[in-house]
Amino acid sequence: MIYLDNAATSWPKPDCVQEAMLRYMRDIGASPGRSAHRLAVEAERVRFDAREVVAELLGLSDPMRVIFLPNGTAALNLVIQGMLPAGSHALTTGMEHNAVMRPLRAVRQHGVHVSVVPCRPDGTLDPETIDDLIQPNTRLIVVNHASNVCGTVLPIRAIGAAARRHGVPFLVDAAQTVGCHPIDINADNIDLLAFTGHKGMLGPSGTGGLAIHDRFDVAGLPPLTHGGTGSLSEQDRQPDLLPDKYEAGTPNFLGIAGLAAGVRYILDHGVDRIHEYERRLTQGLIDGLKGVPTVRVFGTCDAGRQTATVSFTIEDQSVSNIAHRLDERFGIMCRPGLHCAPQAHRTIGTFPHGTLRFAPGSFTTDAEIDQAVDAVARLASAKGQ
Repeated sequence: MIYLDNAATSWPKPDCVQEAMLRYMRDIGASPGRSAHRLAVEAERVRFDAREVVAELLGLSDPMRVIFLPNGTAALNLVIQGMLPAGSHALTTGMEHNAVMRPLRAVRQHGVHVSVVPCRPDGTLDPETIDDLIQPNTRLIVVNHASNVCGTVLPIRAIGAAARRHGVPFLVDAAQTVGCHPIDINADNIDLLAFTGHKGMLGPSGTGGLAIHDRFDVAGLPPLTHGGTGSLSEQDRQPDLLPDKYEAGTPNFLGIAGLAAGVRYILDHGVDRIHEYERRLTQGLIDGLKGVPTVRVFGTCDAGRQTATVSFTIEDQSVSNIAHRLDERFGIMCRPGLHCAPQAHRTIGTFPHGTLRFAPGSFTTDAEIDQAVDAVARLASAKGQ
C-alpha cells in the first residue's frame, strides 16, 4: 500500500504518538483543571507541555496563548464569527478552503462585506493587491498559508505586512503547513494562526487550535463557546484569562497528549529537514507526472513554491475512476474531487469536476513516488482504459 493522502490526514503516525496516547489512557486518564489529585495534576502537566511545544514550533513566546480546540475549523470559526460585526469588511483569497469560505458566507448573511482577492490560475497571488482592497471598515484579513488543492504557498509575510500597515488583524489558516513548512508567527506578521493536529503536526484527529500573538488584544475576540473551565467556577460568565476564555468544556486530553508527541518528533527532526525532504519528493512527483502524455499538473509545478500536494488530471478520464483504479489495482491511496475547496478549483480552472490529488509526507519513500508515477502512466495509456 502507498499512502498519498497526507494533505487530508497524515499517516502513519510516529510510534511516539501512539505511545503517548496509550500512556495517557493507561497511567493518567484524569481531567486537568477539574480536580486536585495527583492524576489531574499530571494531566495538566501533559497539556501544558503540549502548549509549550506548539509555541516553540510556531515561535510564540507565551504558551498560554496556544488555545486547544477540536480542529482548525473551530479556530477559524471562533475568529471569523467573533471579529466581524454587521457592517464590517473582511478580505480573503480565491484559494480558500470551505473552512474559511463557509464561515465567511455565514457572516455575510448578517451584513458583513467580503472581498475575495483574485489569484492566478497557478494559485499564486500578488501581495501588492492587498493594500488597494483594504477599506476603512476592514476588520480581518484571512488567508490560507498553502492550498490544500495544489499546494501553492501564498506570500503570508508580505500580506501580513500590509495588514500591519493598516492596523488590520491577520488570520492565517495554516492547516497545510504547520509541522512541514517553516513558520514564524513573528517574522510572518501573523496575529492569529489556526492549526490542525492531524496533518503535518503528525497528531491524531480531533486536535487543533488557535495561536494568538502577544500583540493581539483578545478583548476584541469574544468566546464562541461558554461553559466550564475549572477556573473561576463561582462566576456564571466565561473567564477572561487565557487560555480558559476559549477552552470551555472538557477537551480531547488524549488527543492533546498525542499531538504533543507529534510536535516533539518534528522539533527533534527539524522542520527545515522535513520540508527539504518533502520538497525533493514533490519535485520528483511533479516532474514524473509532467512526463506522462495526457496528464496535466496544476499549480506552480515548482516544489520550492508549494507544499507536498500535487493535483493533476488525465485527459478524458474521470478523476473518481482514476482514484478507484489506483486503489484497486496499485494499492495507491489518494483523493479525487473538489477537496472541500470549490473556490480554489474555480481559480485553477478545474471546477466542477476537480482533480486527483497526490500528497506525499515525511514517511513517503522515493520508490513509492516512482511507483505512483508509473501507475498513472499505465492508467493514462491504452492499457489503463
